Amino acid sequence: MQQPNSDAESEDERWRADLRAGISRASDLRRLPIANEHGLNEVGQRFKVRVPQSYLDKIDWQDPDDPIRRQAVPSPLELESLPGERPDPIGDAAHSPVPRLTHRYPTRALLYPTYVCSMYCRHCFRKESINDEAAGFSMAALEPALAYLAEHTELREVILTGGDPLTLSDVQLEALRSRLDAIEHLSLLRVHTRVPVTLPTRVTPGLVAALRGDGSRMVCVVTHFNHPRELDDDALTACRRLREAGFMLLNQSVLLRGVNDEVEVLAELFEKLVYRAGAKPYYLHHCDLTRGVSHFRTSIDRGRELMAALRGRISGLCLPEYVLDLPGGDGKVPIGPSFVHARDGQRWCFSTWAGGLHHYEEQLRP
Repeated sequence: MQQPNSDAESEDERWRADLRAGISRASDLRRLPIANEHGLNEVGQRFKVRVPQSYLDKIDWQDPDDPIRRQAVPSPLELESLPGERPDPIGDAAHSPVPRLTHRYPTRALLYPTYVCSMYCRHCFRKESINDEAAGFSMAALEPALAYLAEHTELREVILTGGDPLTLSDVQLEALRSRLDAIEHLSLLRVHTRVPVTLPTRVTPGLVAALRGDGSRMVCVVTHFNHPRELDDDALTACRRLREAGFMLLNQSVLLRGVNDEVEVLAELFEKLVYRAGAKPYYLHHCDLTRGVSHFRTSIDRGRELMAALRGRISGLCLPEYVLDLPGGDGKVPIGPSFVHARDGQRWCFSTWAGGLHHYEEQLRP
C-alpha cells in the first residue's frame, strides 16, 4: 500500500517544485533575460507577478514578441490606460449580493473560493480585482455565499472561478465540493481554470478525486488555452485525466493581439483542443475593456474576419462562439460574423463559407 502514496507524494512535489522554481514577485523578474527592459520593475510592483518555471520554459527568449512571453511576463504597456477602460470591465461588483459571489444570469452564479492563481496572466479581465484581493481559501469567508446558493432555488449551476479554484489543496477542494453537493437544486458544478495550461502537473489523481466528490453532480471543467504551444505533453495529460474522470471538458480563449490573432494560429489551437485534448472550444472572447490591456485588444472587425475565415476551413466541432462580455454587467452577446447577406420577406440571400452567395426562399404553411 505504500507505492500509491509514494506516487501521489511524487506528483504533488513536482508541481510544488515547479511553482518554487518560477517567479512569484517583482524582484524575481531580474532573473529573466529581459530584466533590464525599461519599466519592467515598476509594472511588477503595480500588478501581481507569478509564473511557474514550466511555463517560462515554453518562452522563446530570442523573440521579443513570443506569444507565450506576452501572456506571462509583465510589460510597461500595462501602466497605460485608455479613457473608456474600466477597473471592473464586466460589472462583477454590481451583481455581487454577498462577498465572493456574482449572480448575473437567472440560473447560474459565480463563486470565488480563492483569489490566488498559479499564474497571473497579463491580459486577465479581473486583473485589478485579483490584484487588490490577497485572500485565499476560507470556508468561513464563503459561508454567506454558500447560504445564498442554498436559498436561491432557481439556480442550476455554480461556477467556481476566482482566482483559480484548482489552486486549492485537495482537502480544501473536497470540503467545498461536499458543501455544494448538499445543495440539492444545483445540477452542475462548473470549474473555470487555467491550471491545466499554466501548471498542468497540479491535475493529480488526488485533485481529480476531490473534484469528482460523490458523483451526484455533473462536473464541467472549462480550461483557458490561448495558443497551440500551450498544449504540450503535460497539458494533454492533465486534460486526459479530467476526461477520464467523466468531466465535460470545454475551453474558453481570448482573442489577443500578437498572441492568436491569425487564422492559422486559431485553426491550429481549436483543432488541437478537439483532436488532442478532447476539449470543445466554447467561447472566443473579445478582449474586455480592462485597464492596461489595450496592447492585447484587436478590433471587433478583425475578430469577425477571423471567425468567417475559420468557418468551413475547420470542423464545426472546433469552432467556438465569438462573444463580447458587455461592460457594466449586461452579459455576453455573440458578435458574429453573420452570413445573412440580404433579405426580402421570405427570400433570403446567404454568404457561403467559400465566399459565394446562395439564394433561399422559405416554404411556410399559411
